This record gives sequence, structure tokens and C-alpha cells, in this order.
Amino acid sequence: MIVLGIDGMDPKLVQQFVAQGRLPNCRRLIERGTFRPLQTSNPPQSPVAWSNFVSGTNPGGHGIFDFVARDPQTMQLYHSVARSTGTQRSLTFGSRRLPLSSAAPTNLRRGPTLWETLTQHGVDCTVFRIPANFPPTASEARTLSGMGTPDLLGGYGSFSFFSDADKTRTKDVPGGRIERVDVSDGQVTCRLRGPVNEFLTSQDVVEVPIQISVDPRDAVAKIVIQDKTLILQQNEWSDWIVVRFRLVPWAAEVTGICRLYLQSVREPFALYVTPININPADPSVPISTPPDYSRELVRDLGYFYTQGIVEDTQALSSGVLTADEYRQQALFVHDERLRFYKHELGRFRRGFLFFYFSTLDLNSHMFWRAIDSGHPQHSTELARGHGDFIATLYDRVDQAIGQALEQLDERDSLLVISDHGFTSFRRQFNLNSWLLDNGYLRTRGPAQRAGSSGFADVEWGRSRAYGVGLNGLYLNRQSREADGIVQADEADRLADELIQQLQAIRDPESGAQVIDQVVRANKDYSGPYVDDAPDLIVGYRPNYRASWDTVLGGFPRQHLLDNLDPWSGDHCVAPSFVPGVLLSNHTLTADNPRLEDLAPTILDRFGAVSPKEMTGRILS
Repeated sequence: MIVLGIDGMDPKLVQQFVAQGRLPNCRRLIERGTFRPLQTSNPPQSPVAWSNFVSGTNPGGHGIFDFVARDPQTMQLYHSVARSTGTQRSLTFGSRRLPLSSAAPTNLRRGPTLWETLTQHGVDCTVFRIPANFPPTASEARTLSGMGTPDLLGGYGSFSFFSDADKTRTKDVPGGRIERVDVSDGQVTCRLRGPVNEFLTSQDVVEVPIQISVDPRDAVAKIVIQDKTLILQQNEWSDWIVVRFRLVPWAAEVTGICRLYLQSVREPFALYVTPININPADPSVPISTPPDYSRELVRDLGYFYTQGIVEDTQALSSGVLTADEYRQQALFVHDERLRFYKHELGRFRRGFLFFYFSTLDLNSHMFWRAIDSGHPQHSTELARGHGDFIATLYDRVDQAIGQALEQLDERDSLLVISDHGFTSFRRQFNLNSWLLDNGYLRTRGPAQRAGSSGFADVEWGRSRAYGVGLNGLYLNRQSREADGIVQADEADRLADELIQQLQAIRDPESGAQVIDQVVRANKDYSGPYVDDAPDLIVGYRPNYRASWDTVLGGFPRQHLLDNLDPWSGDHCVAPSFVPGVLLSNHTLTADNPRLEDLAPTILDRFGAVSPKEMTGRILS
């Protein structure tokens, strides 16, 4: 069996493109097998949805509820899929520190996985970059971690951009750092920021110098990083290079990999460096099972992206990369993924193969504005230059489906699945601003309404509700949060009040309903982790979504405003608006298939019994 996980594949677009005579392999599956909308998770976020697939159950059974989670005792926010646990112990000698033990990353998704059960039944498994599997679950399967895997600095990915443009100033931006550099006599010196040095009490960042010589006549530059010398022309990308970050001279170092893009040689000088990825040939944290699998891939195919979110959407949103340059980087990602796909298909003979493509998801996020004439970021120029991009990517994914079909005969199974579909993100809603202005959140003094995050100055002893992540709304419960004030006997009444008021919100510009539904987690979920879930799940209507400020605990002054970010398409709405896709080369007659039904169905195909934790049904 081959399962292709196509993140963000939308059933409406599949039907549209097939009707236009495109996607011949999808047409083949529709005509000879099965094509159904696939019920997504609530909320329809990738780590939640793929965890439903992996675990064969709902969020109450696997414990992943959003991209972002919070510690109710400290109100600190963290990535929902993985978190460093344990206490770091060390000995201190002046400015030096000797770590004796370190806090290790732990996968927060709980319960048995599909591939663990398959391998226990003697089925060979390869699982390539499935989301929500960092660090990878210990198993006999070959797995490479995907979404949730950090870069070497420990985040979702932090690019570096060096420029001497007039308006450039050194600053941190979402997803990266922009640094002002000087060009003197054709020479540029800058420093590439690496991880924090745990061997120093000051916790300084390790930096590596970059020396650049600009050719006085031609649009070319020589770039020297450690023992690597690169000659790049303007608008040229480098291959992967290995960078060593020395923690203790001659004793300890960590390596990462990155690529460079020489955007401009002069007037201005501009150099982009990708986030520093964990080196798959020498990973500093686990990224594969067995541990040698990532090294084997490097030996066979060369270096590759290891960070979970690969397409550098933040570089486009921050204006560091143009739409054309981002598109080039996104296509490099897809081409790299296709090389690995061909490699795995070429040696696949029996058992189970899962392969993940991020192509449609990230690029639908960034280029939906090119096909939605009602989006604030839409323009005739953008539509002319990039209106075909999403359709072209569907064509490329369809070709990958065709390669899988060529590999299989009538006894074998192919499933093509997506975690959710897509809709437009035209307007953003500041949930925490609304909570603040309606008396559910309180601050100690006048609220900081611009540039705030992390619930700055919130007075928890007087606050009754708060939003975390893209769809989560929590009550400040007396029995759960450190400074909770909502007692158990008033929680239901408060939840009812919030549901009624939120669903009544209308956009003052259009009169449209903003929030379609607000669902109680304890009624929508089942399983041992329901109590860890947000109390309420906010489901927006198409064209609306939570603002980036709300995600991280900020509260700007406006409740509703236009989304002027290139991130213009989304799926974090009520799940009924964004079902995923289920395509199969065999006929499936069951109505309303759900993501959590697929693991039990796959296990049944191999004659394996589902663990009791899997609550999905077997699709016939």
C-alpha cells in the first residue's frame, strides 16, 4: 500500500481542474476507484489533522489541539507538537559551564501510531516526513520527521538577510533577522547567527563570520564561510553547505546546513541565507528512525531540508524575497521532494509507504490572493504573473500520483489523502482584543494595544477567558490555571455566554457573520486528554481567521481588519468549509469518511487489529 499525504489538497479545486481537462491521474482514480471529501479535524490545522490520521482518533485521544499550546501554570506558550522536557544540570567554572545533562525534546502526540502497529504485525514500513512526528516515535519503521521539526536554532525556521539598502536597519522580523551591512572597497563582512552556546553561562549565540568580495565589474561575488568558497552570480542560489558552530574550541561543535541566495551585488548588496537546518548527516537531535536513515539518505541523494516547514513563507511576508524569488525557492523544495519520492518508490517492493508533500498547502497560503479577486492583496499584475501557480502545482502533484499508480498492480492499494482544503483569508479577527474590550480579559493598567504579545500585563486574577493559537479559547479555570478565577459551577454559563456573543459578531464593513460556530471541546472530543483541550473551539467562516496577534496573546486596538499579508489563503475555519480529499484506486462505499477512519482501514487491509485507542471505523 502507498499513501500519499498531500497537505492542503482541496476537493473543489480537484473537481475544477479535472473538469478543465487537467489532472489525468486524479481523473483515473475518480472514474475507477473512489473520490470523496474527507472530513477534517476540528480545528482543521495540519498538526491536529495529521495526528488524527496517525493515531486513528480525535484530538481528545492524541492530545494535539493547535499549533500553539500553553502551560496553564506559567501561561508560557510553546509549540504543540514537541517540547523540551527534563532539567538541564551543569557545573560552572567562571564564564564556562559544563553541561552534565540536557533537556531533551519530547513528542507531545500521544497514543499508538499506525506504523507502530503495522510493524508489530510484521509489515515493512517507510514513513517519509509525516507531520507531528518530531522527535520520531520509536519504532521498527523507517521514518523521517516532518512538520514540527525545528531548525538548528530551535524554532520553525529563522532566515538571515544581509543588505546595505538605504532603508535597511538591523532588526528581528517574524521568521528571520535582517541585518544592515556596509560595503567598503568591495568587501562585506557579516556574521551568521547559530544556536545558543550552552557551554557559556552568558548563553551567547554562536556566530560564524562570512567574508564577501564583490567583483568591481561583473554581477558576481566570492563568499567565504569557514573552509567553503562560493562564487555566485546575481540571482543565483548555492548548493547546500555545512556550517560548523564551535561551542568549545577543539572539543565540542554542532553542524548545520544552509543555502545562500545572492539577490543583488550592488546598489543594493543583498544576500539571503536560509534557516540553518539540522544536518541530516550529523543530526544534533533525533530526526529519523533508525538514526542512520537520515545519514543513508544523504549518502544516496545529498543534503536536504530537515526543518518542518520548508517553504520560506516568512521571507516573502517580510519582503525579503519577492514573489518570483519565493516561487523559485518553493519549486526547489518540490523538486527536492520529488527526487526523494522517486528514490523511495524505486526501492519499494512490499509493505507500507507513506510519503508527504507540502507543496499545495504552503503555496496555497501564499498565492491564494492571485486567484481570489476579492482579496485585499489581489492585483491584476499578481494574477497575470502567478494566477497559474496553484494549478501548475496540482499538475505536478498529479504526476506524482501517476508514478505511484505505475508502481502498483490491481492487488495493491493507493490512497491519496489531504488533511484539509482551502478558503480565502481576507479579514483577520483579534479574538483577544474582543475579549479585552468586552471585559473577559483585564490588564493591570491601560492595555498595550500595539506590538504586544504573550498576554503582556494581563491581570489573571480578574480575567475569565483568553485565546491561544488559531482556534482555541480557554476559560481561566480556578482548578486548572495558576491564577484561575472561573469556578466549576459557573463555567457552563460563561461558555454559553461566549458562544452566543461570538457567533453574533458581524463585520462592520460588510455585515457578514465572522464566526460560524463555537464548539465545546468536551462535547466534540473523546478520549483521555479531553481535559487538556481548549474549552471552546472557534470555527470561523470563509474569508475570516484569527489574527497573528491573537495566536500569540496580543490585543491590537481593532477587532477586525484587512489581511494585508501575502499569507492570503487558509483553512483554520469551521471544519465543514474545508474538507480534505480521499482518492483511492479501490472502491470505498462508506459515507462521510473521516481522517481518523483511515488508520483502522489501513490496518484492516493488512489483517492487523486496531489498538483500542483507535476510535475510527473501518471504511468498506
